[in-house]
Amino acid sequence: MSESRYFRPEIESLVGYTPGEQPQGGKFIKLNTNENPYPPSPRVLQAIRHTLESGLVRYPDPLATAFRQRAAEVLGVEPEWILCGNGSDDILTIVTRAFVGTGQILRLPSPSYVLYHTLAQIQGARSEEIDFRDDWTLPEAFYQSPPDLRLAFLPNPNSPSGTVVSRAEVGDLARRLPCPLLLDEAYADFADSHCVDLVREQERVLISRTLSKSYALAGLRFGFLIAQPQLIRRLVKVKDSYNCDALSIAGATAAIDDQLWLRENVARVRATRQRLATALEALGFTVTPSQANFVWCRHAERPARELYEQLKRNGLLVRYMDYPRWGDGLRISVGTDAQLDALLALLKTMV
Repeated sequence: MSESRYFRPEIESLVGYTPGEQPQGGKFIKLNTNENPYPPSPRVLQAIRHTLESGLVRYPDPLATAFRQRAAEVLGVEPEWILCGNGSDDILTIVTRAFVGTGQILRLPSPSYVLYHTLAQIQGARSEEIDFRDDWTLPEAFYQSPPDLRLAFLPNPNSPSGTVVSRAEVGDLARRLPCPLLLDEAYADFADSHCVDLVREQERVLISRTLSKSYALAGLRFGFLIAQPQLIRRLVKVKDSYNCDALSIAGATAAIDDQLWLRENVARVRATRQRLATALEALGFTVTPSQANFVWCRHAERPARELYEQLKRNGLLVRYMDYPRWGDGLRISVGTDAQLDALLALLKTMV
């Protein structure tokens, strides 16, 4: 008898989320998972060392109060408007578990972050994937209100495109939807604007953020949600008891406290992003204008998969992505200038 009998049907049919390649051996230039190419603020290591020295025998603060207090000052809200998680993926999981039941609908745009679909499957829910228009704007279908719609995800900036839905459009969408709208702002620090102020205006708007990208802390695993406090109080009931450990709380608090480091790092990444886009276009790529720390591109003459595989054979990783109904392309993270020099030198021999 098969061991499959132990598992829920939703788990048996689940493909599961596939992360970007994280090679454990060999030497690669990694431009495939949107990590920050620079070290985090020095204050992060100092805070972690202090926490290690003071001991790890006690449980961490279950609400990460120190982080909530400092983040609230930075974002212009109150601490009660913030919920912390083990990366923003934890936040997305908490919100999905809280709002979406079996057979109900989780709406998401496509192409976008593929984890959204997986979260719906785990819940036994239906993921309603609505394609972006060719110009990466939302079609009218995304605004519609079927009876079982319980939650909508909107990554803003989006991945893989790096494009942004304007604040005015987001506000209109939130007013028209009958359910909560979670804006996944994982890359918002690299963008020209964000939508935090909409959380005050509309109860149904929630915003998830991460410290993995702009704060260079992908290995720390810390994210947070911004929402009105009456929602936060209920979402706390869904999270794991101690979903953020003491080291991550200390490091994240130190990171968000160093806003000068953030501004300087973001400016450097944005400048390199422009350089990358310009250089790719000169090599014959079509590059979607990006507000994130990566670019999405295709070449008119060379298939994306071939380019990806050839780059990998030469020790350079980018992300090959293929979407049903949309097609494929390459998502290239913004690295250091030296890393981009290596990428561009290789591409010049291929196209």
